[in-house]
Amino acid sequence: MTHSARPFGRLLTAMITPFDARSEVDVAGVQELAVHLVDVQRCDGLVLNGTTGESPTTSDAEKETVLRAVLEAVGDRAKVVTGVGTNDTAHSVELARAAERAGAHGLLVVTPYYSKPPQAGLLRHFTAVADATALPVMLYDIPGRSGVPIETDTIIRLGEHPRIVAVKDSKGDLFASQRVLAATDLSLYSGIDELNLATAAIGEVGAVSVVAHLIGHRLAEMYDAFDRGDVAAARAVNLAMTPAVAGLMTRTQGTIAVKAALDMKGLPAGPVRSPLVDADDALRELLRADLAAAGETLGTGETQ
Repeated sequence: MTHSARPFGRLLTAMITPFDARSEVDVAGVQELAVHLVDVQRCDGLVLNGTTGESPTTSDAEKETVLRAVLEAVGDRAKVVTGVGTNDTAHSVELARAAERAGAHGLLVVTPYYSKPPQAGLLRHFTAVADATALPVMLYDIPGRSGVPIETDTIIRLGEHPRIVAVKDSKGDLFASQRVLAATDLSLYSGIDELNLATAAIGEVGAVSVVAHLIGHRLAEMYDAFDRGDVAAARAVNLAMTPAVAGLMTRTQGTIAVKAALDMKGLPAGPVRSPLVDADDALRELLRADLAAAGETLGTGETQ
């Protein structure tokens, strides 16, 4: 089966879940941020309830609330993909069916974590989730968090499934990704912001980005240049973004950094949930400097 080159769009934000002061889902904030990401940051897709969305600490009901809120806000002009992966196949199937009922446009399914299943188990797990609904599926290969990679041969086999159409590629092995691109019709999306341009060069179709919360418009500019064949312009934009990418992705855990930066920008974010901890004033000042070095201004915000 030949899949669409960009089945979920080109630039998707791996969206945080805004919480209020009581650490409950801020539904109005969820919708405000979704609109900002689509209208201002030029994202044509959003990925909800993933790592950056603090999915390990949100309930099934909260995940559905976030999904329905975003669909209502931007579902007519952006692809809305929701995370349904867990380390329990039956639970993942249940979440997938609930997401389909709620109207999701696609599913993100992460490698089962902690239990370290063999490749045969991964094949069975992903196939069961893909079989459970009529929705297209994006595999999420992130061995640094899950503990187990989806091996290249396994991805190639999974690519034969008619509803498994894409991979969020967070493995950091460009040649493994190249092998998948050469052997399948799968669309690969960069899942490592530090490698967005590098992965575009080998044929990945876009990004599921954390830094797009703050510099999505710059990423869109980079992809615009790359798509029209102006690699020098794409490279220039990519280099100019480097301080922001470094700050948001390497100073601390990504959700912590992004929520602090959004707060200083006056956008909905709220606190993180334990076991994460909110950025302190020193970290916030470092992030302000990082963004400024990339030409992006943050306000003062409120210390959480």
